[in-house]
Order: sequence, then structure tokens, then C-alpha cells
Amino acid sequence: MISKWHPWLYRACVAAHRTRRRVRDLRQRPWASQRPGVVTDTLVAEAASPLQRRYAGVDPELQRNKRHNLQLAIGTLDGQVLSPGESLSFWRCVGNPTAGRGYRPGLVLAHGRLDAGVGGGLCQLSNMLHWLALHTELAVVERHHHGHDLFPDDGRLVPFGTGATVFYNYLDLRLLNPGPDAYRIRLWVTEHELRGEIRADRPPGLMYEVVEEDHRFRRTPNGLVRENLLYRVARDRATGAPAGRHLLAHNVFPVLYEPGPGVKIASSR
Repeated sequence: MISKWHPWLYRACVAAHRTRRRVRDLRQRPWASQRPGVVTDTLVAEAASPLQRRYAGVDPELQRNKRHNLQLAIGTLDGQVLSPGESLSFWRCVGNPTAGRGYRPGLVLAHGRLDAGVGGGLCQLSNMLHWLALHTELAVVERHHHGHDLFPDDGRLVPFGTGATVFYNYLDLRLLNPGPDAYRIRLWVTEHELRGEIRADRPPGLMYEVVEEDHRFRRTPNGLVRENLLYRVARDRATGAPAGRHLLAHNVFPVLYEPGPGVKIASSR
């Protein structure tokens, strides 16, 4: 990459992308906001993910910093309400995660490897928001996948390939409420977990499930890859009757680790 040899060019490209995003957002209305007066008593979706994972050779301080970074970002996202027709932008809520705003170095994925960067760890929050949204009638209108399988399934609670990477401000996670119910996002950290909920002002007509099929590791001429199919299945909330099924993603990502001895690896087709 040219930017690898000319860092100034990389910085210029990032600045240009961020400026274009800001200009486009001037035309985007309306936005979600933190509105405590909206009643949202119906639990629609909930999730949890472990705060600590075992990474070989990674400074534990980076994982401790991740908790701090998550707590800062949660303060801007917890309680956001999407009324009918409103959108939510991860970065519009969180803002630029700089050291000047209190963010600390944490783990980031850069050029296909784990590294340290200010604000690192926020992808765990965008991952959770994306997973929660898939279980509601909220529409995911912008989402970027990680492009690599980063680490073994140490405490993984959701299928591989459901993540949503973010990079300020032009790689964003954006949700839209196509109506007619209002939804509130709830997020918090416990001693060991990041936890989240989405609640509504009334019970929605449908409930959703994400189903993984055809999961495998494959050895290819270019290295090890991990593959699966993800489907979103809808059911009537009252009767449980099927109400639709569509393909969310066919994931084929390079693997950045060697699976354990019990993992079967197929040869490339």
C-alpha cells in the first residue's frame, strides 16, 4: 500500500473521508437521542459478551483500558431512543475517541494484526449493537465487517461473522427505525461482561433469531479461512409461526490464529 510508505498520504485520505461524511450528515435527519421520558417497558433483545479474552503476547493493560473506553462510549449510547423514522449513528453518539477526550490505548486491528491504539476496544460495543439490532425490527443501514477471524472462540457467545467494525467517523454502524414502535438502547458493564438490551414501547409483532449454517474451517492455497452462512429468521411473536427467512451473510474470512487440536479443518474445494 502506498500509505504504508507515505504516512502523510494515509492521514490525508482519512481526513478527506471524514470531511465527506460530515458533509453528507448535514442532510441526514432526524437522529435518535437520549430521551428519558419515553416509556419503553417491553424487552425485545438482550445480550452479553465477556470483557476479557486470552490473547497470547498481548499486554493485559490494553484489556483493562478497554473497559475504561467502553464506559466512556456507553455514556453516550445508553438510553438512546429511536422513534419511528429516526436513525442512530455510532460515531455521531460517541464522537472522536481521542486521548484529549479521556480515551486510553486499547486493542485495535490494523493491517490484519492486533495492535495498540487510542480508543481501542470500541468494536466490542459496535458488535453488540449490531447483534441486538438483528433481533429487532430496526434496520441495519450501514455495517462493516472485520474481514478477519481475529481470535479463537474463547467465550464467544454469538456466531462467527456477526461483528461490526468501526473507525471514526466513516466506518460507522447505523440503524434506522422504519416504524411504528419506539426503541431504547440500554448498555452497561458488569465485573466480567458488557451487557445490552433493546426495549420497545409495546410488544412488536415479530421476533427474530440469527441462525448459523455450514460452518467450517478450510485450508486454501492462500492460508486458513473460516466460513459460514448466517440467516435471519422471523416468527410471529404470539404464535411462533414462521414469518420469513433471509440470508444475512456468507462469510469467508482469513484466520489469524491456528485452531486447537480438536478443530476439524477441511481441504480447499
